[in-house]
Amino acid sequence: MTENEQLLARVSAKAHNTRPWGWPSLPEPVDASTPTRAETALGFPLPPLLADLYLRIGDGGFGPEYGLLSLLDSPPADEPAAVMRYLTNRESARRDPDWSWPEGVLPISHWGCAMYASVDCRTAEAPVLLFEPNADDADHAWHVDAPSLTAWLTSWADGTGWYEKTNEELQMTPWTDFRIRTTAARAS
Repeated sequence: MTENEQLLARVSAKAHNTRPWGWPSLPEPVDASTPTRAETALGFPLPPLLADLYLRIGDGGFGPEYGLLSLLDSPPADEPAAVMRYLTNRESARRDPDWSWPEGVLPISHWGCAMYASVDCRTAEAPVLLFEPNADDADHAWHVDAPSLTAWLTSWADGTGWYEKTNEELQMTPWTDFRIRTTAARAS
C-alpha cells in the first residue's frame, strides 16, 4: 500500500467515526465526473490527493472544525461549496484589491469567523494556507497552515493540528507569496 493509500485509509476511518460541526452524516463520495467539472469551473487542476478525498471518502463533511466543504454542490449546511466560494472570492478580489484572493488557492474548509483553510493548487506540494480576514491587513491575513495537503491531513488524523487544545499556542508562518501571487494575478 502506498503512502497516499495509507493516508486515505486513515482519513476515511476517522471521517466515518467523527462528525464536524454542522454535518449530520458523511456525504457520499462524488461521481467520477465531478472533479473534472470542478476543474473546468475553476480553470486549474485539483491536486490528485484532494480529488481522491472527494472521490473516495465523501463530498465534504469530514476534517477539522467545520470539515471539508462540498466540492461543487451545496452541502447540508448553508456554506457554499468550495468551487463557488473560490469563484466568489476571486470576483470580490476584482472589486477590492485591498483584500485580493490569490489565483489557484481553493478554500476547502471553513473555520468560522470567515476564516478558511485553502489549498494552493498551483504548487506541487499543495500547501494548505489559513486565510484569517480578521487581521489588520491582507499582508497579515495569510499563513501556512501545513506545507502540504498530506501534512495537513496527517495532523488532523493524528490530532496534532494547531487547532487542537494541546497546540493552541502554536504560531503559523506568514505566507510570504501572498503579494507576489495577487500582484501577478492582477497583472495578467
